[in-house]
Amino acid sequence: MGVSSREESYATGLARAAAGALIFSFPLLMTMEMWELGFYMDRLRLGLFLIIALGVVFGLSRFAGFRDTASLADDVLDALAAVLMGVLVAALLLAMLGLLTWSTAPREAIGMIAIQAAPASIGAILANRQLQAKDGEAHDREDQAGYLGQLFLMTAGALFLAFNVAPTEEMILIGFRMTPWHALVLIGASLLILHALVFAVGFAGQESHEGHVLAFAHYTLAGYGLALVVSLYILWTFGRLDDGLSETVRSVIVLGFPAAIGAAAARLLV
Repeated sequence: MGVSSREESYATGLARAAAGALIFSFPLLMTMEMWELGFYMDRLRLGLFLIIALGVVFGLSRFAGFRDTASLADDVLDALAAVLMGVLVAALLLAMLGLLTWSTAPREAIGMIAIQAAPASIGAILANRQLQAKDGEAHDREDQAGYLGQLFLMTAGALFLAFNVAPTEEMILIGFRMTPWHALVLIGASLLILHALVFAVGFAGQESHEGHVLAFAHYTLAGYGLALVVSLYILWTFGRLDDGLSETVRSVIVLGFPAAIGAAAARLLV
């Protein structure tokens, strides 16, 4: 492939990245809670969240980047390009919607752009997986990820789906209204749906397990544990763990439900 062809391919990849950033970030851009998070979110927690998001974007670039890469350096450059694209798309959309103006305080503007750039960056790095019509090749790199790589993809899926609903007040309200029996039923439903999707989607290496029992231990329980950890972390990041242990447990279980679905459907999302 000549230089001009490589440049054209990379430009096409960047165009897909911009489209992916737009698709993934737009729902959260229309959520009032996300605007407010940019104003008052603790800056240390925001910084840690951005570091973790950058790590997730880099990991995803290894398995499902917006272009085929041949080296670790290419993956790093793709991750940085995806983050830059996420920042640009988030800033432009916020400005276009009148949420970011010249009168916006710099601290608030940085917070709003940063919190919105996380899903946009994930969308940018996954643009090739979501938008390129090569079904036969879609899972090539994911299939080579190995067990730890599959767990990472499950974590990324849980993070993405949980992040989409965690900022809303409804998560806390549902947890507040739940009884212990509701919580137990929700845990059971989360495990059941996660296990069913693991087999329906077809995780790499799953075929080597002897039936549902080992797959349940290797993927379902591990995936649900990761979903709960991701839920706990996101709730902490957004400052929603200040209401006592009982409320915290119920909120984690509630958010763990969509996180578990995201973990199970990671092969579809990423």
